[in-house]
Amino acid sequence: MELITDAEIRALLNEEKPLPPDYRERLRTKTKPGHKESEIEVLGSNASRFWLIIRQSLFQSLDFSVIVAFQPPGSYGRFILRRYNGKSHEHGNGLEGEPPFYDFHIHVATERYQRAGWPHEEHFAERSVRYGSVEEALDCALQDCNFRVKGARVRTLEEKYGNQ
Repeated sequence: MELITDAEIRALLNEEKPLPPDYRERLRTKTKPGHKESEIEVLGSNASRFWLIIRQSLFQSLDFSVIVAFQPPGSYGRFILRRYNGKSHEHGNGLEGEPPFYDFHIHVATERYQRAGWPHEEHFAERSVRYGSVEEALDCALQDCNFRVKGARVRTLEEKYGNQ
């Protein structure tokens, strides 16, 4: 897969991604060996192909990922733009030389990690206190990555539940 620059990553994240009104129903997970999973394809406003993927362990509720991926034209592979992970494992940012942390975290695709030859473009991650469940992580992904339902902005957690 070709390198995707930080500017291209930002443009892909900012591209409007319209969701069908029944997207939550379509994202109902199906049980697979050891986990449950769901995914839907979304065609962006600039005709880019995106995937919204949810995976969660059957044994550990905090072991989950909500993934926003892009499928480059002419490719069968997927480029992960963002990955919202649960609090089930330790993570460290190798290029930064920081000590590992154990917390909810958001992986971010970067040009820097691609150029350095890391196997995952989204290896870099930052801690997050914005979510504590797979459902809340999905809400964050929808908000952060410009998903829309029939032209309406997806409401933030604060708008849904207030500042608690």
